[in-house]
Amino acid sequence: MQGQIVSVNVGKPKELIYKGKSIQTGIEKQPVDKPLLLTKANFVGDGQADLVNHGGEDKAVCVYPFEHYAYFSSEIGLSLSYGAFGENLTLLGLTEERVCIGDEFQIGEAVVQVSQPRQPCFKLAHRHDTKDLPLRFQETGYTGFYFRVLSEGVVSKEDSVQFLRRHQDEITISYINEVQYKDKSNKEKVKKILIVPFLSESYQKTFMKRLQLLEKQN
Repeated sequence: MQGQIVSVNVGKPKELIYKGKSIQTGIEKQPVDKPLLLTKANFVGDGQADLVNHGGEDKAVCVYPFEHYAYFSSEIGLSLSYGAFGENLTLLGLTEERVCIGDEFQIGEAVVQVSQPRQPCFKLAHRHDTKDLPLRFQETGYTGFYFRVLSEGVVSKEDSVQFLRRHQDEITISYINEVQYKDKSNKEKVKKILIVPFLSESYQKTFMKRLQLLEKQN
């Protein structure tokens, strides 16, 4: 399994007005052509405003599959440029049904690992003036996902995305999205997800709470 970098995108947090209130967001990413250092925290030159939901080492790099751009362009009529969904890497060939938690990839000098799905938030709706956009992400499963950085290094748009290894449990991003948003009461699937050691801390907490609730109901 190999991916291709379509675009590398970065941006610092900025102030936007949402429903009459000022918010800080780093969702507006812009493509860059020069090589960038990828650290444990993020790409140099990038930043997140909401470090609870979008930052931290488990969510150092936001990835979005280029394959989904056509859907949002044709079905919703969005005019899209690379980085349109706040992703750092727009990748071709690595979609949610192909990528598993714990998958490791070499990108340039850096080594990264898949940690969790991306959780769509209201800032996506605001950026594209489309109220139901986060819901569309959930319904389609076109969420994207996050990398943690195992080994820091320089990454450029011309670099290949080389698959290195996969954890034996093979839990895909699509599988997690299905349980997260649709098959919410399936206790056995929740348990299966929690077994995977490379799942991000935030998703471990989310599914542990889900399991505790389901066990109380039975």
